Amino acid sequence: MVELLAPAGNFISLRAVLENGADAVYFGLDDYNMRANAKNFSLDDLSEVSKIAKEYGAKTYLCTNIILNEKRASELESNMEAISSAEIDGLILSDIGLIEDTVAHGLEAHISVQENVTNSYTLKTLKKLGAKRAILSRELSLREITEITKKSPIETEIFIHGAICMAISGRCFLSYGLYGRSANCGDCLQPCRKNWTLTYEEGEDNVINFSDVEDETFIVTGSDDGSYRTNFFSPKDMCMIEHIPELMKSGVASFKIEGRARSPDYGAMVTGIYREAIDSYIDNPSGYEVKDEWMEELTSVFNRGFDTNFYFNTPFEVSEDNQSKYIKKDIGQVVNYYNKVGAAELRIWDDLKIGDKIIIQGQTTGSITHTIDSMQIEGESVEEVDKNTNVAILIPTKVRKNDFVYKLVERNSND
Repeated sequence: MVELLAPAGNFISLRAVLENGADAVYFGLDDYNMRANAKNFSLDDLSEVSKIAKEYGAKTYLCTNIILNEKRASELESNMEAISSAEIDGLILSDIGLIEDTVAHGLEAHISVQENVTNSYTLKTLKKLGAKRAILSRELSLREITEITKKSPIETEIFIHGAICMAISGRCFLSYGLYGRSANCGDCLQPCRKNWTLTYEEGEDNVINFSDVEDETFIVTGSDDGSYRTNFFSPKDMCMIEHIPELMKSGVASFKIEGRARSPDYGAMVTGIYREAIDSYIDNPSGYEVKDEWMEELTSVFNRGFDTNFYFNTPFEVSEDNQSKYIKKDIGQVVNYYNKVGAAELRIWDDLKIGDKIIIQGQTTGSITHTIDSMQIEGESVEEVDKNTNVAILIPTKVRKNDFVYKLVERNSND
């Protein structure tokens, strides 16, 4: 059965994706992964990560997928014993030189998308080196992925949802060129996501268009200062929720959700939706239907608009800013949870009313989304409460003292 692989940027995200059906989790180690700006985990955290994942029967894959210089490669090799002792299942490697050491320490070697694997010949070579799995290039079509996977002697993995980098398999120098912060070492400042000003100078040039495409325009928007701006460096996010049957038939071993730098509620929502979709297909392939609410819920969390990346054609639409329908507003904290009645006491520093949708997050709780349907103050039912108030709410899922409480506020055109 296909594996659903979800991201974890911290312990809250870890619990959130596991509670929502992830078969496996991937996460970063400080200084050795492509999300240096996420919270990540330390070597000392790995045993706890492994322990939590085992509670859910899930596998654990540690990202070590930056371009390693000599110093970092040596440091990582020296940490192999500690990683293995923590009972992590495997390493995601961008450097094939560490495959042998990884396998020697009893860990699975998974080859990162940074290696830009685009054919079965590479996969056969990786098999000889000891790799168990390779994440295929994000520039491949679904037809190519299916063909390669059929010939592959090792497992293949693909991304099915989340942000897409402007560069081939993420190998980009734009951030380094502008700010001295290297994307290839996990420290990308994402200048491609900015709103760029486009200028055009009249004059002779040596650019000749040999392609069949006559339209060379970019999508631009006018600004208040009279200039024009464009996001042509920034692609939309990938979303394959409407194409689960085609993905399932490809033979790929693992479906990967991007998003270690995103919030726990994002991980919980996206993982839960894809879990439901995959299980629905497995239970009844011939009667499988895409539910309207899946896309509705996916658009409720952070996104830049959706595309199917290279799976069916060459992407041509550029991204906009965050297209989610809601803003997550910090409004309070959990004071206590009463198991017998299934109620939580909240300390609120913003208004709250019946019908509001809230998110409660904590390291053990994970991320829970709940619509307020009952509130009480000192035993009396209320319809709304003002800020700086303690209020009890009915919530069937257990939450914990000091968990964070957020309210989802509908975004308006000025946000």
